[in-house]
Amino acid sequence: MGKYFGTDGFRGEANVKLTAEHAFKVGRYVGWYYGREHKAKIVIGKDTRRSSYMFEYALAGGLTASGADVYLLHVTTTPSVSYVVRTEDFDCGIMISASHNPFYDNGIKLLNGNGQKIEAEIENRIEAYLDGEIEELPFATQEDIGRTIDFASGRNRYIGYLISIPCRDFKNIKVGLDCSNGSSSAIAKSVFDALRAKTYVIHNDPDGTNINRNCGSTHIEVLQRFVVENGLDVGFAYDGDADRCIAVDHRGNIIDGDKILYVCGKYLRDKGQLFGNTVVTTVMSNLGLYKSLEREGIRYTQTAVGDKYVAENMMENNYSLGGEQSGHIIFSRYAATGDGILTSLILMEACVEKKSTLCDLAKDMKVFPQLLRNVRVADKEAVKENRKVQEAVCRVQEALGSEGRILVRESGTEPLIRVMVEAASQDLCHDYVRSVIDVIEAEGLALS
Repeated sequence: MGKYFGTDGFRGEANVKLTAEHAFKVGRYVGWYYGREHKAKIVIGKDTRRSSYMFEYALAGGLTASGADVYLLHVTTTPSVSYVVRTEDFDCGIMISASHNPFYDNGIKLLNGNGQKIEAEIENRIEAYLDGEIEELPFATQEDIGRTIDFASGRNRYIGYLISIPCRDFKNIKVGLDCSNGSSSAIAKSVFDALRAKTYVIHNDPDGTNINRNCGSTHIEVLQRFVVENGLDVGFAYDGDADRCIAVDHRGNIIDGDKILYVCGKYLRDKGQLFGNTVVTTVMSNLGLYKSLEREGIRYTQTAVGDKYVAENMMENNYSLGGEQSGHIIFSRYAATGDGILTSLILMEACVEKKSTLCDLAKDMKVFPQLLRNVRVADKEAVKENRKVQEAVCRVQEALGSEGRILVRESGTEPLIRVMVEAASQDLCHDYVRSVIDVIEAEGLALS
């Protein structure tokens, strides 16, 4: 990770860590970089945060000042930007979003011409420009100055693409959607209505400050109640930019990213579409997923945490399915990045084709109790390198043996150390997590 760019772009509190000036300079460099040999074409999408408008205009100003033409998708999802980039011959895509973070945070996600997260080398060059380590870039003049173009039609083409993917419609199936007052508010209901589902939507009235507030994939309990109380067949919750999805079955059970990988892994295998008979996961996936895949004769591989690493592994090996427990699921046959709405469509298709409920499709995956705690710290590297913390982690792993595991890692987007334990019981998880956090606090590494 760089100074500004983490695993999911340049993210931070708007006008505190990430400012309009930063956005302007990112635009300046991106417009210049892609316009060295031809007039660059850049497409921008944004989520519903109050500050997204500010960053949209700042980015557009920097891009056009460097000579790029800028196409504005307006409020849309991250996967729609990815789709438009790779199908409409754009040089680069930019999504303005802080995903599941609170409304006062925002972020700049850069996508390359293939619709995937931009290469680290380019991020490093942008960081050097932000820090004044690269000489000032020339401004475009006269007819070379760029322009902005309304491109809402690109979002509409993405909606049409999603509707075309399922081989069956969802007639009379009662579907609940939690749009998190975010990007999916402009897209999801239209897709499910077109596929003839009976669609019930909550949290689709964004006001700039209510994105992710007690709703969406990070507050799944709201959708659980909504599905059960209204007698719905299934529910799907998205995050702020709709690149992740968490599902709820008709009984209110949570179907997280691991269970989605299990259900979709079996479904694609049965259709002959699981290339290499392999599912790509991250180190955060539950042990229950691995044991269930092994029972089904499906192989798996692990990457570092972050859907960009999952995508890289899938691209290198031509795998067709991968994702994270958090709900970032990638279907490489249809998309280059995680897509929450697409994920819900594939799950729906599996239920219809198998003539089964989501509850039945997921029931054979037994989840190991898991506990994750975040510790706010001033220096993530200091925690990782602390000898007493390392010893505490080793003691826990030795005690767990093959019946559990511990994972201590840094957040890619926040000043946090994440301590996760899987064990035979929730009590054991709590005790082992607490034992490591106690050492972090005793060493003076935690912030109060």
